[in-house]
Amino acid sequence: MVSGGLGLTLNPVVPHTVIASFFFRESDLSTIRVLSVVLLCIAGAGSVFAQAPATVRSPREDKFRQLEEILPTPNTYRTGSGAPGHQYWQQRADYVIDVSLDDDKQRINATETITYKNNSPDTLTYLWLQLDQNMLAKGSDAQLTSTASTLERVPFDQVDSMLARTTFEGGHVIGSVKDAKGQPLNSTVVKTMMRVDLREPLVAGGVVTFSVAWSYNINDARKIRSRSGYERFEKDGNCLYAIAQWFPRMAPYTDSTGWQHKQFLGSGEFSLEFGDYLVRLTVPNDHIVAATGVLQNPEAVLTPTQRQRLKQAETAEKPVLVVTPDEAKAAEAAKPTGTKTWVFKAENVRDFAFASSRKFIWDARRHDVGGNRVLAMSFYPKEGNPLWGQYSTAAITHTLDVYSRYTFTYPYPVAISVNAPVGGMEYPMICFNGPRPEEDGTYSARTKYGLISVVIHEVGHNYFPMIVNTDERQWTWMDEGLNTFLQYLSEREWDTAYPSGRGEPRDIVEYMASTDQVPIMTNSESLLQFGNNAYAKPATALNILRETVLGRDLFDKAFKEYARRWKFKRPMPADFFRTMEDASGVDLDWFWRGWFYTTDSVDVSIERVRHFTIDTRNPDVENPARKAEEDAEPESLSAQRNKALPKAVDRDPSLKDFYNSYDRYAVTPRDREAYQKFVAGLTPREKELLQSGLNFYVIDLHNIGGLVMPVILKIDYTDGTSEEVRIPAEIWRYNPLDVSKLIMTSKELKSVTLDPHLETADVDLENNAFPRRPVKSRFQLFKFENRQPNPMQLLEAKPGAGADAVKKP
Repeated sequence: MVSGGLGLTLNPVVPHTVIASFFFRESDLSTIRVLSVVLLCIAGAGSVFAQAPATVRSPREDKFRQLEEILPTPNTYRTGSGAPGHQYWQQRADYVIDVSLDDDKQRINATETITYKNNSPDTLTYLWLQLDQNMLAKGSDAQLTSTASTLERVPFDQVDSMLARTTFEGGHVIGSVKDAKGQPLNSTVVKTMMRVDLREPLVAGGVVTFSVAWSYNINDARKIRSRSGYERFEKDGNCLYAIAQWFPRMAPYTDSTGWQHKQFLGSGEFSLEFGDYLVRLTVPNDHIVAATGVLQNPEAVLTPTQRQRLKQAETAEKPVLVVTPDEAKAAEAAKPTGTKTWVFKAENVRDFAFASSRKFIWDARRHDVGGNRVLAMSFYPKEGNPLWGQYSTAAITHTLDVYSRYTFTYPYPVAISVNAPVGGMEYPMICFNGPRPEEDGTYSARTKYGLISVVIHEVGHNYFPMIVNTDERQWTWMDEGLNTFLQYLSEREWDTAYPSGRGEPRDIVEYMASTDQVPIMTNSESLLQFGNNAYAKPATALNILRETVLGRDLFDKAFKEYARRWKFKRPMPADFFRTMEDASGVDLDWFWRGWFYTTDSVDVSIERVRHFTIDTRNPDVENPARKAEEDAEPESLSAQRNKALPKAVDRDPSLKDFYNSYDRYAVTPRDREAYQKFVAGLTPREKELLQSGLNFYVIDLHNIGGLVMPVILKIDYTDGTSEEVRIPAEIWRYNPLDVSKLIMTSKELKSVTLDPHLETADVDLENNAFPRRPVKSRFQLFKFENRQPNPMQLLEAKPGAGADAVKKP
C-alpha cells in the first residue's frame, strides 16, 4: 500500500481505485446515527452504483461450482464445446414393413425386414429390439408397479378402465425371427425388449438383415389409455385407428449408454435410430390412411376426383378438401367390399405411425418453409368440425414457420395432424390430437385454444425429438421441455392475448414452492408432477434464460446453434448445456445447476433498506440537523406522563449547574475553527465530494429459496422518477444467502421493488417490496340457505314417535 495525504489511502494493486474515509450519517427506519465507513469510489466510472464484496456467512453450498465434475468427460465423439466430435457415430436401421389392419377384430398382423448397419467401432454379437406393446400385456411391469389412486369418489369410466386393463389380451405376439436366408434366429423376449442373437458377429461397419413376424390386439383407447389405439363411434358403429409403437423397433446402441434397453413403463417415451421406411398398409377399401412419409400409390387408393384435389392442394395457399364431409359421411354408412394397400415411403426418420378410418375428412395445402415445399394436412371425423377445419392445418403451418425460425428449416415433405382418441402424441411427419367441439358444434375458449396448442406442440415435436434425436426414455425434458418452450413462443405469435399455460415465470411459482418434486435431471420413469417437471419448469427456465439472463439475441443464436449441431444426431444433456455456453460466451453452470439439478426455488427478500448521507463536518450544518433528528424521535408514554410531575431542581434551584442549561448542539468558535482547519487540508475534488449531498442506500437482500438469480430492482424516487437496476446473478457468488447492494443518488428514495416485471419466478412477492405493501384480496358475503331436511323430516316422522311410526310410502 502506498500512503497518500489528507486521510486518503491509494491502492496500487487496483488501478483507478481510491479508498477514502468519510463520515456518514445512517438512517435505518427511525434510527439515525453517525458511522465511519469506507466508501469504494471507482474513478471515472459512469455508473452511480457501487458494490462492495459481500461478507460470506457460512453459505450452504457453492452455487457457482462448475459442472465439469458432474458432466461426462469430453471425447472424440462429444466435445467439450457441446458439438459432435470428429469421430461421432450413430447406428442406422432401415425397414420394409407389410401390415394388415383387421377392422373386425381390431388387430394388427405384420412382417418386417430390418437392415441394420453397425457404424460403431464395436463388434456386436446380439441386437435389442423394443416391444412397446408389451406394456399392455397382462402382468407387465407397468401394470404390476402401478400404484393405487384415491378411491373416495371415482367416475364410472375410471373403474371401467381399471377392469379393462385386467382382461385385455395385449402385447406383441412374435411369430418368427429369421435371418436373410429365412433361417430362424435365437431370440429372447425380456418384458418390453427382445434380444436377437446373431449367427455371426457384426463387426464395425458391417450390415445385417433379418425379419420379424408379429401380431397384436389393438386397445380401445377410450378404455385403456395409451399412446395409440382405436375409438369406436357408437352412433355409426365405425372405428378410427391411431397406430403407434406397433412394430418391433431397433433399440439404440450409442457411445453414451451402449444398448439403451431400459424397460418401457409408460412415462419414459422412446429412443430410436434413424432410417428409411417402405411401409405397405392393407386396410378396408373404404378407409382413408394418414401416415409418416409420402403416399406412393394415390392412383390405387384414391378416386380420380380425390387425386385431382390432392394435386390442387400441392399449390394451394388455403386448405383444399381432398376428402369432403359428404364423402366421409357416405363412407360411414356403407360397408367395405374388400381391401386396399396404401404404400408410403419415408426417408431419414426415426419412427413410423399411421391412422386409418372411413370417417376421415382430409384437407391439405402447400406451405413453403425456407424454400422447402411442405404439404400440410389434417385428417378428422365430422365430430371434429367446425374446429378442425378452421384451425388444425392453420396451426401446422404456423408451427413450421416459428419453429424453423428458431432452429432449422423443416426438412420433411409433409406435416400431418390427425384427430384421434389420444390427447396428443407425436411421430415423424404425423401427430395425433384429441380436442373436439361439443356434439352441437359449439366449443369453449379452452377447447379452441387447447386444440391450437396441442397441434403446435405435437407438430413441433418433429424438431425435438424427431430430428434432434434425444433419448426420451432417459430424459423427458430434453424434448418436452424444449418443445414446450418453442410452443410458448409460437403461441405468443398466434394472438396477443393467447392464454398460454406454460412458459411465463409467474405460472410456475406454485410448483416451484411445492415440496413434492424432484430435480429436472431425474430419469423419466421416476418423475413427480410429470407435466410441471418435464414440460413447464424447463420451458420456463429457458424463457428466463432468454429474457433475463442472456437476452433474446444471444439466446436465439446459441439455441439455434444447438439445433443445427444436433440435427439428425443424438445429443445428451451435457451437449445442450455446453453448446448454450459455448455459443453464447456466458458461464451458465450456476443456472443449469440451480434449475436442472436442484429443487430450489426463487424467493429473494428485501430485508431492509439503510440510508446513509455524508457528514459534512460543518458544525453550523450538522449540529442543527442532529438536534432536529433528536427532537423528531418519538416521545415515550412515560416521558409524556412524567412532564407534569414536580421536579426537585424546580423546588430547589441550587441543585442546578452548568449542565442544566448546556446545549451540546450549540456551535462554538472552537468547532468552527476545527472545521475550517479540516476544510483547508482538502483538495478541490475532496471538497466537492464532501458537499455533494449524495444519498447512499444499502439494500439488504436475503435468498430464502436457494436459487441464485439476477436481481432486478425498480427504484422509485420522491420526485416521481424511477429507474431500473439489472444485476447479474454473479452478485451471489461470494455469499448465496445474503448480499447488500449500494445505490448512490442525489435523489431521495421512496420505494424499492424486486422483480417488478415478474420475470424470475419468485414464489413470494410479499417480501419483494420496501416498504412492505398491503396484500390485497377479496371475500364474499353470503346468507345461510335452508339446511337439508333431517331424517325425521324426510320420513315425515312425528316428534316423540318411534321409528316404526313413520309414514309408509
